[in-house]
Amino acid sequence: MNSNQHILDELYQVILSRKEASPDSSYTASLLHKGIDKILKKVGEEATEVVIAGKGGTDAELIYETADLLYHSLVLLAARDIPVDAVWSELQRRFGTSGIAEKAARKE
Repeated sequence: MNSNQHILDELYQVILSRKEASPDSSYTASLLHKGIDKILKKVGEEATEVVIAGKGGTDAELIYETADLLYHSLVLLAARDIPVDAVWSELQRRFGTSGIAEKAARKE
């Protein structure tokens, strides 16, 4: 396991630490202070930028925009008090399951 594999967990912990910080102290604290609607707007913007970069951008642009989307998604989870481990557990639950079978199971 390389040193990068835990970065999302570490980033999430930093985001959580910003929940009580002054909005003037960091971008994350400012975003959390502005509330869920602002966070959702940023997630939507970043998702759109990932699509644009994926369609016609360079690899570097796609990497950059995907990092932004992951960061803003973690901010959203923190704002909703959802532990990031819940996402990892859901991915683990799905691992090894056909995407077709997983989608069919959601309809039941």
